[in-house]
Amino acid sequence: MSSIPKLHDFAMRICAWHGEHGRHELPWQGGTDPYRIWLSEIMLQQTQVATVIPYYHRFLERFPDIETLAHATQEEVMPYWAGLGYYARARNLHRCAQVLMSEHGGRFPLSSEEIAQLPGIGRSTAAAIAAFSYGERSPIMDGNVKRVFTRFFGVHGYPGIRSVEQRLWALAEQALEQAPPELDMTAYTQGLMDLGSQTCRRGTPRCDVCPLASDCEAKRLGLQQALPEPRPRRPIPERQCAMLLLHGDGHVLLEMQPQTGVWGGLWSLPRFDSSQELVEACLAKGIVVPDAARMAGFVHVFTHFRLHIEPWLVEASPTIAEPLAEQRWVAFDELDQTAVPAPVRTLLDALPLGQAELRGG
Repeated sequence: MSSIPKLHDFAMRICAWHGEHGRHELPWQGGTDPYRIWLSEIMLQQTQVATVIPYYHRFLERFPDIETLAHATQEEVMPYWAGLGYYARARNLHRCAQVLMSEHGGRFPLSSEEIAQLPGIGRSTAAAIAAFSYGERSPIMDGNVKRVFTRFFGVHGYPGIRSVEQRLWALAEQALEQAPPELDMTAYTQGLMDLGSQTCRRGTPRCDVCPLASDCEAKRLGLQQALPEPRPRRPIPERQCAMLLLHGDGHVLLEMQPQTGVWGGLWSLPRFDSSQELVEACLAKGIVVPDAARMAGFVHVFTHFRLHIEPWLVEASPTIAEPLAEQRWVAFDELDQTAVPAPVRTLLDALPLGQAELRGG
């Protein structure tokens, strides 16, 4: 079936639906400041709206504009992202602000094509920023929008495959080509996002209230659950590590993670490839590690692998255990202001030890 006849009123149906059923009260809506729109778009990548909102408010309170963010250090930025995950987003956000100051006079470029050249900003995010800030007529194609187009046009194949993604982009471009000149790009862009997240949902699409249902190929063929097609299954790699929770005198030893790692720019507990390496490292510092120091292990799931973590709780005075160059002793009452990964935060918060030392007992 040709896509052209189905697109003549596609965009206007989205706008009409958004006017009545879309979201209008999100904290980043109602303005055209590209900085605030950019921040929200980056935070919303791979993260739910409800999770993002408190992070968004805290981040803006500390970094209200591009200049403030650019002049901050990465160490100052990371605590305001810790727990949000996908930490490369925060590193790119910081770097992008610096590029905007050094190469663009502290202002965002005026076209999506130029915005897409900035660090950490892809084609879809750039188009969203340009649409919300300047009303630019450029298509977006995030995960929710891919689901709408895949189902509406009956596009088979995993959307992450280049040929399938190109097909979806072509359809998105055609939708705008056939839309009337007076199309409200803010309503259309937000409407697509909202339709995908609220109505054309992954598991239980609400076809009964969808403005596109009468022409949807997936609904016509009963393929709502089959489209979009899932990523081809591959075995998830399993990795192991031992974590040293070395504490004493109200402090815990933390280690800065390499910039290129999954926790780049964060402070974590020292990690070792095996428990034997952990024990040997402690012995080299004159610290004896009893068998009772081994804690219950747990698993943290990343996008591309599962990490099996075996924590060891060891006590030693900071005056005896000298930190390495990339390490530092952090007081328990300073941990709230320290950027640590979510599983490490969970581990530290669960320890009665930390609470006792924090109270001075």
